[in-house]
Amino acid sequence: MIGERIKSLREKKGYSITKLADLAGVSKSYLSYIERNMQNNPSLLVMAKIAAPLDSNIEYLLGEEHLPKLNHEEMLDEEWHSIIKDAVDEGMSKGDFQALKDLIRSNMWKDNRLEVNPQSGNKKKTSNIIILHIDN
Repeated sequence: MIGERIKSLREKKGYSITKLADLAGVSKSYLSYIERNMQNNPSLLVMAKIAAPLDSNIEYLLGEEHLPKLNHEEMLDEEWHSIIKDAVDEGMSKGDFQALKDLIRSNMWKDNRLEVNPQSGNKKKTSNIIILHIDN
């Protein structure tokens, strides 16, 4: 399913596998394996890197029917502007913000799935570790 959604979004954007691989910073062969469902478990980081140039997110790639809608009631206050400005000044790119946002969303999505199906026997795991990858 992940591979089919990536391929569909890629084709809608008019990207070749090579172009998307370059934009996402993943190897062409690995992207091809994902699209052909030969690699069914790409990392969240890889999925975030692929989702960003496709104007998508990890949840959609994992099977959510629709892209999440923006809550228009939430506005950025001065503190948010300062945090974002500092991050940009320190070298964070739009892609880095998108990857971080997608990582957080995927963790929330995963947590919600565990809460919805408590009979699955899966225990909710928590972690205080956040991995942030910033390309130079």
